[in-house]
Amino acid sequence: MYKRILEFLKDKPEEYQLSTSKFWDDGHISEYMLDAHLNPDADGASRKHEFIKRSAIWIASLVPNPVGKELLDLGCGPGLYATVFDDLGFRVTGVDFSERSIAYAKEQAFWENRQITYHYMNYLEMEYERQFDVITLIYCDFGVLKPEDRHRLLGKAKRALKPGGMLVLDGFTSEQYVDFEESEMVSYERSGFWSDSPYACIQRNFKYDEAKIYLEQYVVITEDDCECFNIWNQEFTKDSLTKELQDAGFSEFRYYDDISGKSYTGDSKTICVVVQ
Repeated sequence: MYKRILEFLKDKPEEYQLSTSKFWDDGHISEYMLDAHLNPDADGASRKHEFIKRSAIWIASLVPNPVGKELLDLGCGPGLYATVFDDLGFRVTGVDFSERSIAYAKEQAFWENRQITYHYMNYLEMEYERQFDVITLIYCDFGVLKPEDRHRLLGKAKRALKPGGMLVLDGFTSEQYVDFEESEMVSYERSGFWSDSPYACIQRNFKYDEAKIYLEQYVVITEDDCECFNIWNQEFTKDSLTKELQDAGFSEFRYYDDISGKSYTGDSKTICVVVQ
């Protein structure tokens, strides 16, 4: 195990180096993530629920006569946006790679008699063809993907949209990372987010200035194991997003400061784009 720890710590990770274990679908971590999603006043996993409702209402306002329109919510989590979209009249399909979140979303839809379709699936594997009027990818999920996967996802989204359909996504800007510094920190917990048994966590932050990407790395050491979780994110600008979307065949871009429709200033921690 000591050799494994040293392997994780000896060098700065290569760009987009994979984690050694699941994150979103880890049996223990996903329980904590679901609790964070469902906390209406926290921004940890989902945005605050008041903002979610405001965002969904704004997105619906971009669609003429949304009742009965088909909407695909990528990275839907436990269905927080999907539920509001359903209330607004959309026919909603949700896709997420957390089995626990999808199970929760399906259960809630059943008890509330909602006709929402949920799929436990990696959205990079979706194969829809001209099925949706709207596709959403919310809370900066786009930026966690490496560039080739972002291009792959945009291609799949374009194929999944009906003619005239609309894609809405957001990402982080440099303002999100003003205070982000390369650092190392060690902590010990008897139980917590990373494990239900005692563990030490070595957190390391890295910046990759040329690529404008950021890494939060967590090396988690228990009595019997050691795992490394690499959480990446990409910084976006209006120009960089436009280029990625153009390369995937999209045109006609509208930019906003956030996914609730705040007018674009370029000074926000987030950037939202609508392509139609």
